[in-house]
Amino acid sequence: MSEQQDEKTVGKTDATADAKADAKAEKQAARADKKAGKDRKGQAKKAAAAVGDGANRVRTLLARIVWAVAVVLALVLALGALLITLDANRQNEAVRFILDAANAVDLGIFSRTDGIKEFTGSNAGVKNALFNWGLGAVAWLVIGKVLDKIIRP
Repeated sequence: MSEQQDEKTVGKTDATADAKADAKAEKQAARADKKAGKDRKGQAKKAAAAVGDGANRVRTLLARIVWAVAVVLALVLALGALLITLDANRQNEAVRFILDAANAVDLGIFSRTDGIKEFTGSNAGVKNALFNWGLGAVAWLVIGKVLDKIIRP
């Protein structure tokens, strides 16, 4: 009888070992599935971050362009006011180009002849150019900075 008991004990030990091995294999498979799920989630997060980074780069570039345009427009107005103040030769093509560009950029609101404020008396043309185009330059800078802050992420 002792041999039968030994065989039963050995049989139980083998069954227990098999059950433990199966449980261990199931745990390893569950860990592998969990890790694969995390990897897929990580890849999805990386892809979403890459798309977000691309959109942020485009918005940053657009904000820089808007700011640069506003600065150039303000510089045109300031340079035009300076040329009027210095009484530059208006027959010169470069001077005429700058003054025409400043007249276009002032949008009629900051016009040196019919702007926000009209001075009279001596040097009225210089005062009008400095005041109105100066305000126009400041307005372009403010508008540019506000748009920059709105567009930039």
